Order: sequence, then C-alpha cells, then structure tokens
Amino acid sequence: MASVASSSSFFSALTRSHIPQWGNRIKTTKSNFLRILTRSCLDDSSSLSQAAQYTVNTYVKSGMVVGLGSGQAAGIAIRHLGQQLRTGALKDVVGIPMSVTSASEAAKAGIPLDSYQEGSQIDFAFDDADVIEEGSFIAVIGRRKLHGEESILEKKSILNAASKLVFIIEENQYKGGLEGSIPVLVQSLNWLETAEEIDDMFLGDAEVWRRPSIGQAGPLGGDFPLVTKEGHNLLDVIFTSPIESLAKVAENLDTVKGVSGHGIISKFPCTVVIASQNGLIVVDKLAEKVVG
Repeated sequence: MASVASSSSFFSALTRSHIPQWGNRIKTTKSNFLRILTRSCLDDSSSLSQAAQYTVNTYVKSGMVVGLGSGQAAGIAIRHLGQQLRTGALKDVVGIPMSVTSASEAAKAGIPLDSYQEGSQIDFAFDDADVIEEGSFIAVIGRRKLHGEESILEKKSILNAASKLVFIIEENQYKGGLEGSIPVLVQSLNWLETAEEIDDMFLGDAEVWRRPSIGQAGPLGGDFPLVTKEGHNLLDVIFTSPIESLAKVAENLDTVKGVSGHGIISKFPCTVVIASQNGLIVVDKLAEKVVG
C-alpha cells in the first residue's frame, strides 16, 4: 500500500478537486463516473476488506447469478457474500467460481454453486486484477501463479458474460504507463515460433519467457513448462518499457498465429473499486466495448 502522502496525491490526481462527501457522484467524462467514500464513512477494517464488502453490499442482489473471482480481495468478498446469505440479508444467490480456489472458498462460505457453461447468464461478477490501465479500464489478469485447474480463458469468458463487472484493487494497481508481464496463451506444438514472432513484435520493449510449472522462470520455461488445462503453454511477455496502450498490445497479439488468448481484458460497463488509505474510490466506465 502506498504511503499517506502518495495516497493523497492519488486522490488529487483522480478528482482534480477537493474530496467530496460520501455518496456524492461527480461526472468526470461522458462515460465515466467517480465516487469517493472517505475514511470516516467506513468501518475500521482494512481498506481491501472495505472494498470487498462494499462490492457485495452495493452490487449483489437476491436471486442473482454471480461470477466469483480469485485473489485476496475476491476471497474476502466471497466470505462476506456467504455471511450475507447466512444472515438472510441476501437470498437465492448462485455462484459461478472462476477457479478451484474460489470454488473452495465459496463452498466453505455456504454459497450454492453452479459450473460455467458457454452461454450461461451471469448477472454480476467480481474479481481481482493484477493491474488496470488508468482511464481506459483495461485490466491485466493471470500474472500470478495458476493453481489447479485455473484457466485464464475460462475466467475471461465468465467476466465477459457478466452483465455487470467489478474489479477490486489497491491504488497502486491503477495507473498509466504500465510495465511488467502480459500473460499470453499459445499452442504448445509451435510455441517457440510464436514466441519469436511476439519477441520481434515488441523488440526492445519486452522480453518473452515461457512460464514453468515448477522451478525457476526462464526464457524456455525450464524442463517442466506450464501446460494449462486447455493444453496451452503460457508465455510472459515482460514489458521493460512503459506500455502506451494495452488495447494496442491486445490488438497486436490477436494477429499472431498460434496465440490462443491473453490476460488483457476490457469489459464495459465496468466498475473499479479502489482501496486506499484515505477510503474507497469507485470509478465507473459505462461505454459499451470489449477488448480481448
């Protein structure tokens, strides 16, 4: 978490004005809305817990089918959703887990579950994101180690199928000029040829490494490269220079033969709930568009 000083700067950069009182809504662009919940309006739990609980309390309604994400914030939200069901504050909610971990958390919390099928109707979904590009709301998922049968492709399908989507992140995960890994799923048979084409595409800006299932990471993925449940290898395209546009990176990757998917996702309408030391920042993007 950033320092108080940097946290204050973050608020100022988003609002370009004073912090409004709880519940106020400011129109920032034609398709963006910003709300800020100041610290005095929240309980004493951690900012990330507040963000997760706020997400469930604000967006989940009785009778909904809810996509259940994975990660620290999503885990907190799942447990809070289970508590709301046990107390009767919510009823008849069915969860669609995005990973083995989220399915386990939901089962422990007492949330009825169903599996995702293509064409499933999902009213709402929440998830962590590794980073989100400021302004565009384009997110990167899949940087962390995949567990069990976890699938980037299935997670993206659930997120894209949801009528409403919320990402829950901390303030240092919402920024422009992103660097770091973009996970890319490639066909295993000719993975090296695909990796070389991607390396040429981003020459000088990024390195391409095949992710291992165990052991140390390296360009070739070691003796035991990761194979997803769909049979893909996973490349980490590691940007060492700031990314000017995640949308452009996604468009370029989609043109490469052998690429089956990647961790860049942009789904609108979308809300980002940002946990900060000063409170919560809730930013909505309403324009209809899907990238990745």
